[in-house]
Amino acid sequence: MATSQTSRDASAPQFTLAETDGAHVVTASGDLSLRHIAVMRDALAGLPAEGTVTVDLAGVRRLDTAGAWSVLAYLDRVDGAGGSARVSGASAAHAALIDTVRADRVSEHPELPARTLTDRLEATGAMVVAGAGVAADLLGYVGMFLARLVRAFFHPREFRLTSLVHHCEEVGLRALPIVSLMAFLIGVVLAFQGAAQLRQFGAQIFVVDLIAVSLLRELGILLTAIVVAGRTASAFTASIGSMKMREEVDAMRTLGIDPVQALIVPRVLALVITLPILGLIANLAGLTGGALMAWIELGISPETFQIRLATWDNFLNAVVGLSKAPVFAVLIGIVGCYAGMQVKGNAESLGLMTSKAVVAAIFLVIVVDAAFSIFFLRVGL
Repeated sequence: MATSQTSRDASAPQFTLAETDGAHVVTASGDLSLRHIAVMRDALAGLPAEGTVTVDLAGVRRLDTAGAWSVLAYLDRVDGAGGSARVSGASAAHAALIDTVRADRVSEHPELPARTLTDRLEATGAMVVAGAGVAADLLGYVGMFLARLVRAFFHPREFRLTSLVHHCEEVGLRALPIVSLMAFLIGVVLAFQGAAQLRQFGAQIFVVDLIAVSLLRELGILLTAIVVAGRTASAFTASIGSMKMREEVDAMRTLGIDPVQALIVPRVLALVITLPILGLIANLAGLTGGALMAWIELGISPETFQIRLATWDNFLNAVVGLSKAPVFAVLIGIVGCYAGMQVKGNAESLGLMTSKAVVAAIFLVIVVDAAFSIFFLRVGL
């Protein structure tokens, strides 16, 4: 008994079935390759899948991964039906390829043991230890930044003023439009929503206090820091990470240039200088938007808004809000620079560390802002 698969293409695979002593022998010939995958699938589907089956590959001229995969799939079908299947006659190269594909197929769906409570506790502990390690590294970078800053004070020639001015322009001046627009719109939204609620109680004038407390104490500097974290932490990571990929940081060390003094200090210091200024401008833009909406929606004139705003409490709120800016700046700058220094020699690592830097910077800003709020509440500010 014989079954064959033919094609006009001379290189097309052919499978001949013979039965010897109750065992099936499938003799393959031609090219078992991706080009003929449809022919192989149809031919192997028509072969028996029971009993003892031997697939003879001695006549195969070319075998690639797709062909090996198809043969192994047929062998699995025979084994799954309770039969016994094996390969014979394969050359050394073909046998090695089949073994490689078989190993890959086995490792593709490994049988994972059920996770026990101990495994989960171990994984949680490992995450905590890794997080503590990152926190320690970040604290170390803060120490290096402060140490190099003090050294630059006593050795002014080592300080890179040109780099500082450049980064002040990049992280401060170029961020001014988006920060101002965001704060202006936040002020508009606060005034509009506050007017809708306070009008029910005839307390429209208190919308000024709502805007002042919300913007000056919390939202102004917090949203500014989040915007800066998104655009600046990623920029720091990308620029320093690119230098790491091109081994420029190693070259700087070889030339006797301190990478912390040259790369990290100017960037972090630029943020420390510009973030409070951006926060002040955001406060002014937000108050302008709130005053405009209060005038349109509630009829509160700009003069009345200004008189209501000019109190000692609001000045204190502004001071409390802006006092957070240097801390936010150091956090954002250190996280961005640290992530950049962790980049390996490939683009995948650069993208991964850039996204991690943005997420970590925004997360730390929010956490530290919450800590500041609790602290100022406890001290009565």
